[in-house]
Amino acid sequence: MPEGPPLILVVEDEYPLQAVVEEALIEGGFATDILSSSEEALTLFKSGVKEYRALVADVNLKGRLSGWDLARQVREREPTFPVVYMTGASANDWGSQGVPNSILLQKPFAPAQLVTAISQLLNQVPPTRE
Repeated sequence: MPEGPPLILVVEDEYPLQAVVEEALIEGGFATDILSSSEEALTLFKSGVKEYRALVADVNLKGRLSGWDLARQVREREPTFPVVYMTGASANDWGSQGVPNSILLQKPFAPAQLVTAISQLLNQVPPTRE
């Protein structure tokens, strides 16, 4: 089966930003699944139906799980899974709340910064064993 562009799981509850993120990632050579809630994203991730290569999560989301919580649960399943956080106001919490080897982008950020961050993380991840 030919491998398409790497699939990125994006969790962002602001629709205008969803569009910006999606456009940046597609232009950067990625495919995207964009969801509004961490709970929905976690269910999809755990289902294993799709092979996600990285997580891009807003930190402050509606619902029970924050972006911090989502990333921790994803990392429990896949310890080296690439994580990029996006936040406007919670950057100071990254040291205590963020998972190791993640990248935090402070809003507003340039779309190219997101593509660079994901590319950087994907290049650090050892290839998955088939």
